Amino acid sequence: MKQAFDSWHVRIADGLMNIYPLLDKKWSYDYGVVWKGMAALFELTGDGKYYDYIKRGVDSFLNEDGTAIRTYDRGEYNLDNINNGKLLLYLWKQTGEARYRTAAEMLLNQVTHQPRTPEGGFWHKKIYTQQMWLDGLYMCAPFYAEAAQLFHHPEWADDIVRQFLLIREKTMHKLTGLALHAWDSAKAQPWADRETGCSPHVWGRAVGWYACAVADTLEFLPEKSLPHHKMVTLLRDLLAAVWRARDGRTKVWLQVMDQPDRPGNYAESSCSAQFIYATAKAARLGYCAAASKEELRDAWQGAVDQFIEVYKGNAIVTKCCQVAGLGNVTRRDGSFAYYMSEPIVCNDLKGSGAMLQAAVEIAKTGFDK
Repeated sequence: MKQAFDSWHVRIADGLMNIYPLLDKKWSYDYGVVWKGMAALFELTGDGKYYDYIKRGVDSFLNEDGTAIRTYDRGEYNLDNINNGKLLLYLWKQTGEARYRTAAEMLLNQVTHQPRTPEGGFWHKKIYTQQMWLDGLYMCAPFYAEAAQLFHHPEWADDIVRQFLLIREKTMHKLTGLALHAWDSAKAQPWADRETGCSPHVWGRAVGWYACAVADTLEFLPEKSLPHHKMVTLLRDLLAAVWRARDGRTKVWLQVMDQPDRPGNYAESSCSAQFIYATAKAARLGYCAAASKEELRDAWQGAVDQFIEVYKGNAIVTKCCQVAGLGNVTRRDGSFAYYMSEPIVCNDLKGSGAMLQAAVEIAKTGFDK
């Protein structure tokens, strides 16, 4: 058994920087997952190399005045492209440089013009007509909420919370209290149930994105407001269901959460890290105590044992589902067999970034003591 509280936040971050010295190939949402973890680690340790890592990466995409982001295309109306906007706001607050705000406002313009379902929910992408995915809440909502706070638009809070409540209502998995991966309001997609419009299974990372999104968005909503109260209630209910679904053998969470006994199902690193992060953050900020300190420490120990390997001094995060989506190609049908078919990889930015965020949050809570 590895020591669960052996400075893994630093070791994961340093391993990522050794393996990926600069994230600069594409304006990709998984970069933002890593950069957000690095920002939290910088705030915790004060070590400027983590801040520099973010800044060098983000700067590689911006032109001089922030009016263009390399490889970003607003016309795609892809919520995934909004995730890195969190770091634009972060760098604007850190530096005061107008180009970061200018670039962030470009992304905010996409959000305010994003296509919507008849019920008011954001499409996940322009090519995903009438579809809401749990993933999209993580990509967009915390950025939208922080922009509302920074740019003095409190009236946006109702719309932000509406996104969470709508997808919660539509994707609720009644047997577990968890959430199905996606919802097609038109009920037209091959993967969509003809009565509910939902995809058939509870995919771990989709629920993980959603749980993290609720915890992160809550930070920017006015306290004691009705939107804030609704989100705290949602987070309590969701995390209670998450902890009921934890796998007793591995102490972490499975790739397909509504099929715990199916052969082939496996403990997956990214969703496990996301649930630990969201739970620890909710406890630290006083939103809810979904698990006891002992349970959370036990889950983190399980994550370290199951998912971290050390190679040439680098902490490597393993057992991460590389990707999972719905539609566009025949095999992405939302079936259990589909989720089992996607490659299981290591050094994936989504998995490593999520583990970094979880490790930093565990250190912030003091649960590493």
